[in-house]
Amino acid sequence: MQQRNVSVLGTGKYLPKKRVTDSDMDVLLGVKKGWVLKKSDVSVRYFVEDETASEMGARAAYEALDAAGLTFADIDCLVCTSGTMEQPIPCTAALIQKAMGQEASGVPAFDINSTCLSFVAGLDVMSYMLDAGRYRRILLISTEIASIGLNWSQKESAALFGDGAAAVVLGRTEPGGKSRIVHAAMQTFSEGAHLSEIRGGGTKRHAQNYSSVSMDHYLFDMNGSEIFRLASRKLPDFVEQMLQASGTHIEDFKLVIPHQGSAMAMRLIRKKLGIAEHQLMYITPDHGNTIAASIPMGLHEAIRLEKIERGDRILLLGTSAGVSLGGVILDY
Repeated sequence: MQQRNVSVLGTGKYLPKKRVTDSDMDVLLGVKKGWVLKKSDVSVRYFVEDETASEMGARAAYEALDAAGLTFADIDCLVCTSGTMEQPIPCTAALIQKAMGQEASGVPAFDINSTCLSFVAGLDVMSYMLDAGRYRRILLISTEIASIGLNWSQKESAALFGDGAAAVVLGRTEPGGKSRIVHAAMQTFSEGAHLSEIRGGGTKRHAQNYSSVSMDHYLFDMNGSEIFRLASRKLPDFVEQMLQASGTHIEDFKLVIPHQGSAMAMRLIRKKLGIAEHQLMYITPDHGNTIAASIPMGLHEAIRLEKIERGDRILLLGTSAGVSLGGVILDY
């Protein structure tokens, strides 16, 4: 175990203005009424109208600061932990800092990207910086616009996603406090690297060549069934290793907050890992899959709904493109 004395000081969330129901998605996808809800279990998700990713991130960040009783002046590092980016350069974190009206602050801002596991990876990495005293308080922000890159011909995939942002303020645990990160782990199995991807937009298929390549290269492409099979094989051993390393049993968790990938993924997690229904934080039906924002959104909702109290042990768990598995065990 590599315990770190880190505490979640406050959380925030922003959902875009456009509310999209499952019936709306039935029409958009050209399927019969009820198909989207049956396939995805998502009754409501939100799509951006005129919001940018950085604006959404800024709104979530200020809500998190308010919840923590802090101002931006109390923050000494801002990290964007998103799977999508507003533009290739500069990093989205810099754009969020500007959207917050803090462009003259000098607060370091950078991105950590591990697609859907970006928040988990960012929490793990930056907790060491806090525990070592490099920073005092850090803003982690996941802000995602999935709707712009959906491939509407892949109906089961397109039915899952929503846009939105979530933010978490981290700080060192006060003396005598109960909060800490108990254990964290990540594994990547790149045999699945091409099962979930957007191939265009980087140096391999640069935007200047857009007219000469298939538009599909610039849209989200996912083989959901193969990812499910790979995750189904790898996830139980991964979690068992985390439990053994931390001396924890699955029933010790007050709450498990997973990446809200799909209803099928939620069923897999519960069945394979033996998680009780009351332990699972399930926000997919009224959020959709918000990529890396889904785990901090789940954490925010768990705190808002008083499903967890200080000292409760929780598990943040997910999968991401790569294919990667990641988790953080923490005492809230």
